[in-house]
Amino acid sequence: MDFKILCSDLDGTLLTYKDNVSDFTISEIKRIKEHLRIILVSARMPQSMTYIQENLGIENEPIICYNGALVLHGAKELFSTFINMPQIASIYDMADKVEIKLGLYSKMEWYVEIDSERVQKEIKYTKTLPTYRDTKDTIEDWTDRKMGAHKIMLMGNKENTDVIFPILFKNFSQTLNLYRSNDTLIEIAPKSVSKLTAIKLLLQDHESLNDVIAFGDNYNDIEMLQNVGRGIAVANARDEVKQIASDLALKNSEDGVAHYIKQHILI
Repeated sequence: MDFKILCSDLDGTLLTYKDNVSDFTISEIKRIKEHLRIILVSARMPQSMTYIQENLGIENEPIICYNGALVLHGAKELFSTFINMPQIASIYDMADKVEIKLGLYSKMEWYVEIDSERVQKEIKYTKTLPTYRDTKDTIEDWTDRKMGAHKIMLMGNKENTDVIFPILFKNFSQTLNLYRSNDTLIEIAPKSVSKLTAIKLLLQDHESLNDVIAFGDNYNDIEMLQNVGRGIAVANARDEVKQIASDLALKNSEDGVAHYIKQHILI
């Protein structure tokens, strides 16, 4: 198998544990990293990705954050696009009516209104701390600073999430990507970008999508897996992802990516 780039999603894919990679994964990435560019591709914010980069010894490579809305190479910003403030304000108004809370993300900033079990899980799993403040204050602050959101997370329960998702889809599906991470969470990102568009941005003159092997597990990985040279779904992936994948790896909890690398990428 002759690839030049390996791209991998993190949560549910490369991460053996909720918050980190295993020693086996580290050893396999270190074995191949001089021969393939290793690029992490995630819905996460930058600082919840860079510690994993460091553990893998690939700090010299770029990272694709927020499903492609922000691409960084070290401290250098290679690409950035936002959800605009009128859309954020409108989404907030809709969510507030059904008592759903927002997490707002922009570059290194993460704002939530109150602490919750969901917020504590994200703190634990991503090793990142939010700033607690009223969402109206964040909207006012970002409007003054001419900013926007790289990602919005809606945090509710199954009932109010069931109610709001079709409303959001009707109003915003033309310009925003919306998908349910689970029964209680909705992630929103700019529609003009994806993990695939970010990978294309990072291709060098001598590289093409056929030179890329990629790993994923969720809906936001489908486009990436369908269009690269080989798209691998882990065994715990959603059925729709496994159906479009070129091949299957073991579960993330069984070091699926690392075992696939050991078996198929011989240096």
